[in-house]
Order: sequence, then C-alpha cells, then structure tokens
Amino acid sequence: MEKNVRVSMLVQIYGKLLTEKQYHFLDDYYNHDLSLSEIAENESITRQAVRDNIKKGENKLFEYEEKLGFMRKTLNQEMQIEKILSELSKIQETSSDKKVANILNHVRKELNCLV
Repeated sequence: MEKNVRVSMLVQIYGKLLTEKQYHFLDDYYNHDLSLSEIAENESITRQAVRDNIKKGENKLFEYEEKLGFMRKTLNQEMQIEKILSELSKIQETSSDKKVANILNHVRKELNCLV
C-alpha cells in the first residue's frame, strides 16, 4: 500500500492520540494535500518545524499500528468479507431454489453494510 494512503488511514484511526499540532499538520498534508510551505505559512512557523512535527506524528502512527493493529485487522476483515461475497455469488449462480436465493441476498446485504 502506498505510504500516503497508509498514513491517511492511520490518521483517521489514531489521529486523536497525537498532539493537536501533529494531527492538524498530518491531516493538512495527507488529507488536504497542502505542502509543507503552505502549512508553515498558515501556522506562521518554519517549513522545517512543520516537517519535524509531521515526521514525529508519522512515527507515532506507525508505532500505534504496530502495537494495536487496527488498520491491519480492518483490512483483513474487508478482504474476508469480499471472499465471502464472492462465494455467495457462486452459490447463487448454481442454485435455482428461491428460498436459498432470498437468504443469500439477505446475507449479501448484511455483509455489504460491514464493508
């Protein structure tokens, strides 16, 4: 997974555990696509100070994910749900029973709510 996408997801999961500055800088940088210079100008600080805060925040996010693993678990669950949905489609394609089709449709709807 690309680093920018990964950090963006980690900010959503663990962002509130960071300092307020780290959270806002990471959010601006990864989710709002602001440059270091733009963030520095908005905050009236140096570009280097922004970079340092972002690097510290990134390290914290990676540390939290390593210890807690919420993103990994979520991604694994989504992959498992996709596999189950695929298997349900195979069953539905080979079955002509209306009751089975109704049950499979209900299960599919429930699983789609989880993804």
